Amino acid sequence: MKCLLIVDLQNDFCCGGALEVKDSDKIIPIINNLVKKYEDNQDLIVATLDWHPSNHGSFASNSGGNIGELGELNGIAQIWWPNHCIENTFGSELHNNLKPINNKIYKGRNPKYDSYSGFFDTNGTPTKLNGLLKSNDIDTIDIVGLATDYCVKFTVIDALKLGYKVNLITSGCRGVNLSPTDSEVAIEDMKRLGANIV
Repeated sequence: MKCLLIVDLQNDFCCGGALEVKDSDKIIPIINNLVKKYEDNQDLIVATLDWHPSNHGSFASNSGGNIGELGELNGIAQIWWPNHCIENTFGSELHNNLKPINNKIYKGRNPKYDSYSGFFDTNGTPTKLNGLLKSNDIDTIDIVGLATDYCVKFTVIDALKLGYKVNLITSGCRGVNLSPTDSEVAIEDMKRLGANIV
């Protein structure tokens, strides 16, 4: 069975958001077309959402660091981010132009750890995603969303580790690109680890 997994297509990562990913709005029509296709086939569709408390340790405002700099959060390397996707705010909501998604997985809720992957926090605590996929007999995941070089990449890597077949649909992804080639490098890493690049 197949699943369409939409990673973090939230207002704060889209145009005008607190952590805007360039050209993110351009992927919404592509993803909506995929959603319709998967709905027609009665395939599972899941969206992950960053869902941070306001005191989250990855925020530069809470760490005392500067946005974009590398630091350490509870012994784990951490980039300091602007405040984003604070739970139950407009910025944390899925983009209004995205077709409604019923199955949602919330991540990054523990203020002590970040959570790029849809499957695990950085300390290894699992989300509910793997259980949802297993209960629906999913063996193949088609992944789109934001951002290619962070949450998409780590979600893909964990999916592969868990034994899923993974198709990365690159036209439905965009990257942060703190360095200009970050997304290209991320795609090569995902391909090397076993993802099918579509």
